Amino acid sequence: MSEVKLSPAQLAKHEIVAEIKEKIENCQSFVIVDYKGLTVAQDTEFRKEFRNNNVEYKVYKNTLVKKALNELGYTEFDEALNGPSAFAFGTEDAVAPAKITAEGVKKYNTMKIKCGMFDKKFADAAVVDAMSKVPGREALLGMLVSVLSAPMRGLAVALNAIAEKQGE
Repeated sequence: MSEVKLSPAQLAKHEIVAEIKEKIENCQSFVIVDYKGLTVAQDTEFRKEFRNNNVEYKVYKNTLVKKALNELGYTEFDEALNGPSAFAFGTEDAVAPAKITAEGVKKYNTMKIKCGMFDKKFADAAVVDAMSKVPGREALLGMLVSVLSAPMRGLAVALNAIAEKQGE
């Protein structure tokens, strides 16, 4: 049995497909964006926004991403993988890639959201846009703290009122 030898180019492509698969498996969400029309300065600013929010933003060849997604059992993305495509992977905050991409679409007026994935499920552009309106992790945690502390705050106010009445 002879061993199949890969050329350096084939080996590099194989490694990139493995990298993409790992990113997809380890992320909470990702968004595919058509970045056509962005200037270098706009792209730099856009990338900085992703970096500041712990979102990895990368441009891969569509064919390699398609191969990685297909190997993982996802074929719903095939149609979106045409033309310029960039990929924003969120590992810490599931809505961050959608939120930043939607803000970029409004700000730069040249790019568009193609689709994405949330909770390992395909999401079309409309779902990605809807997810961009969900508060981020920090805001949700702040709301939770506020809701949890409200009863204690009410009890403290009531006990203080009782103590003031008894002191009169």
